[in-house]
Amino acid sequence: MLRYIQQEMLQHCRSHRQMLFLSGPRQVGKTTVAKKLVESFANGVYLNWDDQSQRELILQGPRAVAATSGLDHLRTEPAILVFDELHKYRQWRDFLKGLFDQYEDRSRTLVTGRASLDTFRRGGDSLIGRYFPYTLHPLSVAECVRKSGPTVEGINPEPRPIDAARWEALWKFGGFPEPFLKAEQRFYNRWRKLRNEQLLREDLRDLTRIQELDQVETLAGILRAQVGQLTSYSSMARQVRVSVDTIRRWISTLESLYFCFSVRPWHSNVARGLRKEPKYYLWDWSQVGDPGARTENLVASALLKAVHWWNDSGQGEFGLHFIRDKQKREVDFVVTREQQPWFLAEVKSSGRAGLSPALKYFQGQIRARHAFQVAYDLEFVERDCFETSTPTVVPAKTFLSQLV
Repeated sequence: MLRYIQQEMLQHCRSHRQMLFLSGPRQVGKTTVAKKLVESFANGVYLNWDDQSQRELILQGPRAVAATSGLDHLRTEPAILVFDELHKYRQWRDFLKGLFDQYEDRSRTLVTGRASLDTFRRGGDSLIGRYFPYTLHPLSVAECVRKSGPTVEGINPEPRPIDAARWEALWKFGGFPEPFLKAEQRFYNRWRKLRNEQLLREDLRDLTRIQELDQVETLAGILRAQVGQLTSYSSMARQVRVSVDTIRRWISTLESLYFCFSVRPWHSNVARGLRKEPKYYLWDWSQVGDPGARTENLVASALLKAVHWWNDSGQGEFGLHFIRDKQKREVDFVVTREQQPWFLAEVKSSGRAGLSPALKYFQGQIRARHAFQVAYDLEFVERDCFETSTPTVVPAKTFLSQLV
């Protein structure tokens, strides 16, 4: 399956000198994307830090890698170098800086890893101006229904229907490629168990200094059960029996490992709006037990994917938030564009639910261009949701197919 990000990355390598940093969750398809990129060039090398022989080559330094990759030879196009899981190497920043500075005119470099780009950015100023970041997300409705990559305009004005089997597979098995494509319950059960063990045990042990793995696993269970709810760090601290500061630090670590992500309140121009308490959602929405919360998480994931894509591909500055005031009026999501509200999205499991009064109320307050009530169970409608400017109930199948 051609992933949505591949054409953009290929075009970047053809046109720009900066390195690409591709991060994302375990088993989301980073290695597959990287190897496909290597195949697109006449001369390409894939090096994985977890492979002992390839690790030894990296440890020999940029010149050894250059010699193996043929960078000393005159060629018609640059070579592509891919380094997988390189952030495990303590001196990876110096290695990349040396390689880039010596061979930027002869090579293009892609660095992949299952740790968040916050890990890369902690390197200080040594790589500023030398790389562009990208985040690879799980599959989405839009990616399932489109043969080519997303449009440069952001929203696709022509929604397309998703077949029933794929819609059901996304809901039941999530958007990670292997369980989604297999769509088989016994395989999914084993895949999910192994992935959680790797993420909550191996990755925590290898990439952090956290020792209390059992307690972090308990915290992960609490986050699963509270998807889409306002966060009480003090309540979590009591349940896990650690300090509030420790809870905040551990959740930040789980975010950096792509277990969960936060959505923070939008409060500009919101009378008595909440300012601090975030909500958390899972990268793998299939692990959310409550059907209503899973629906909300699926939409949250699609919106985050779109926001990241629009930012990464240079289409502007976008953000994902929610709105809630002290009178408990709330809309699940607000997407901002150039730091101004663009559209609101309230998620409902049923299309029979009446239009939320909060949509009209908050749209009037923050002057968002669009306001949608996204209904999971409604059938696809071949109509551009973004033609409307007043609060409107729209099918999830239509709305999500217009994103990324």
